[in-house]
Amino acid sequence: MRRKAVFHLDKIIMSGMGFYGYHGVLPQERELGQNFVVDVELQLDLRTAGESDDPGKTVSYADVYEVVRRVVTGAPSKLIEAVAEQIAGEVLRQFAVRQVLVRVKKPAAPVPGQFGYMAVEIVRSQTKAVTE
Repeated sequence: MRRKAVFHLDKIIMSGMGFYGYHGVLPQERELGQNFVVDVELQLDLRTAGESDDPGKTVSYADVYEVVRRVVTGAPSKLIEAVAEQIAGEVLRQFAVRQVLVRVKKPAAPVPGQFGYMAVEIVRSQTKAVTE
């Protein structure tokens, strides 16, 4: 019996990026806005970057941060699902990553009760990049 080799890609992890945006189903969310927290995990091969110590052989997390900032602080969406899709699509289009995980957290979601945050998490790969 032949076994398949399993390869795990390396990751760049960007956690707890906070932005103020105007996303939400309720009119007051879109008018007043609220804080959003975004986590992004980029999956790619980092071996060449690690071995060469060459910044040109990796993905700049400063550039990815700017993409996330533009999406979250940009045009309002009703759903944080749509925000996550926009982020994933832009990251896959602009950077040499094979897969991206995007988690959009809404700490002040208009839901009665006590909670840390409500969130969505999506995983998209280069073969399933979001298209416009």
